[in-house]
Amino acid sequence: MQRFILSISALLAFASQPTFAQRQMENLGRGVVAIQQGRDSTFVSWRLLGTDSENLAFNLYRKTGDQAPVKLNKTPLTKSTSFLDTKASSTEARSYFVKPVLKGAEQAASAPFTLAANAPARPYLSVPLQVPPPGEELGSAYTYSANDASVGDLDGDGEYEIILKWDPSNGKNPPQPGVTGPTFLDAYTLAGKRLWRINLGKNIRSGAAYTQFMVYDLDSDGRAELVCKTADGTIDGTGKPIGGASKDWRTLTSATDPKYGKIVDGPEYLTVFDGLTGAALASQPYTPTRYPLDGWGGIGGNGGNDVTGGRPDRFTACVAYLDGVHPSVVFVRGWYGRTVLSAWDWRQGKLTQRWIFDSKDGNNPYSGMANHNLTVADVDQDGRDEVCVGAMTVDDNGQGLYTTGLRHGDAIHLTDMDPAHPGLEVFGIHESEEKTLALNTPGVAMYDAKTGKTLFSQSPGVDVGRGVAADIDPTHLGFENWGGPGGLRDVHGKTITEKVPSSTNFLVWWDGDLTRELLDKNRIDKWDWTKAETRNLLTAEGCVANNGTKATPTLSADILGDWREEVIWRTSDSHELRIYSTTIPTEHRFYTLMHDPQYRLSIAWQNTSYNQPPHTGFYLGAGMKKPPQPKIVLTGIKQ
Repeated sequence: MQRFILSISALLAFASQPTFAQRQMENLGRGVVAIQQGRDSTFVSWRLLGTDSENLAFNLYRKTGDQAPVKLNKTPLTKSTSFLDTKASSTEARSYFVKPVLKGAEQAASAPFTLAANAPARPYLSVPLQVPPPGEELGSAYTYSANDASVGDLDGDGEYEIILKWDPSNGKNPPQPGVTGPTFLDAYTLAGKRLWRINLGKNIRSGAAYTQFMVYDLDSDGRAELVCKTADGTIDGTGKPIGGASKDWRTLTSATDPKYGKIVDGPEYLTVFDGLTGAALASQPYTPTRYPLDGWGGIGGNGGNDVTGGRPDRFTACVAYLDGVHPSVVFVRGWYGRTVLSAWDWRQGKLTQRWIFDSKDGNNPYSGMANHNLTVADVDQDGRDEVCVGAMTVDDNGQGLYTTGLRHGDAIHLTDMDPAHPGLEVFGIHESEEKTLALNTPGVAMYDAKTGKTLFSQSPGVDVGRGVAADIDPTHLGFENWGGPGGLRDVHGKTITEKVPSSTNFLVWWDGDLTRELLDKNRIDKWDWTKAETRNLLTAEGCVANNGTKATPTLSADILGDWREEVIWRTSDSHELRIYSTTIPTEHRFYTLMHDPQYRLSIAWQNTSYNQPPHTGFYLGAGMKKPPQPKIVLTGIKQ
């Protein structure tokens, strides 16, 4: 009888544990990449997938000209997914491919990566671009620069294409009056073939706050879609207009009007575009509307408001698995006061509203808590994602999960920063200026991502504009953080050294260890914790960063090769994107970060407003445990 009772207790205990469905994610290929280092030296790396067996090994092959492929490794490779080929002649065309090995048997070969004969020794892949022609709008001349990018498998072959935003030189921030040239969105293969161009038209203003474009396989058919805000006169990738093609909703009555050049009237749409053709598949009225124009102020930022179309024209967006299985898109309007999150599903050819969260007015505790950016994670560990927009988090069902009261900020980081603390943590910095100085909220804070409980806070009433959290010092367990007073701090907020890294911007896993590197402007740097100084690892000569003083890359993501990240920069003339990929050996073998759900979603939202670096859903740093196996199922039509 006692054994029976124990068995029932065990069953009840098992039943009480959360059971999560598998998320539908991209069916990626091996992403083989070969970087020519010298006359006879080539660094090759490839993907381990999130669904691969831990016992999977690889054989690497090189095919030179018309010769038979040659296996480069004596025994199957198990310690990493990279290899330095020192016996290849650069004077002949050659290709590399891998064959997975399971239980001693070779599996099907990957798609090859080809290097042309006499390929130059350089640490990047070149993607040629087609720059939009210059223009003039009501006396305002402009030219174009390549700006932010995203990636998605647009054709279903298991490898990524690049979706690139083009910004005109006369782009504006929402408070600024003036007309702008139109924003363009292009799709390119990694070889530089342009698949399509979308012209968002005169009724979508250009600038960092306006166009957030989400690229993801939303219906799990194996090909990614593009979703963004559109308006009358947007021209899709096949040349067809959306709405009224001849409508002009800009305010053009007087150049002295503070609304001059802004769009404060007319319909707004949310449109899903086919990733392969750029064709508009469906449009719905954008929710919420911009009205009332003076209904978006609050205690965030400087606590101000306006009636000139500034506050309601600030947007962010993301992709989230709100049901734990299927991806949805969430578009956010408003940062400093009223904030509205609008969730949508793209299923079976229909774009439908899932829910709306509205912080409403200044008396709502969720008002004034949104950032210039956001992040997505399963913070309460129920298998479904939440959206953290700064100092507040919205649950998967569209209800407020918590608000911290820390108010608006310019930077946010969410991941497992402290392996000794259960769950995930959020680190951020916060603004204090003008009307909000009296609130004396902390300039720097870390809080529990599940509950919103503050773990440490510093610098009350200090306006902190930049902050970063990453594991850059292996002698202190967990993430370090910096920004604002206090120097370089440990995960508990204690100062390690008054000296700080040379940048407070982006991050990248680049070299062979588990700590993270610094990414700023056109540089990758390493924090030397023994000397408390920064040293340079790579400078991308001829390349420039985006977004003015924000100095962010076109994209930083694990899009090729092993688990380390690539960095995409534009050349100074925008005629080329350069994909930089590491050639530093590593002894660590992880599945591609793109099969970690939180990391993959952070690549989708990276182009949002004040861009932020991606993070994984687990602790990745010195002293880490083995990454958890992702609960995913691969869908699609990989050829």
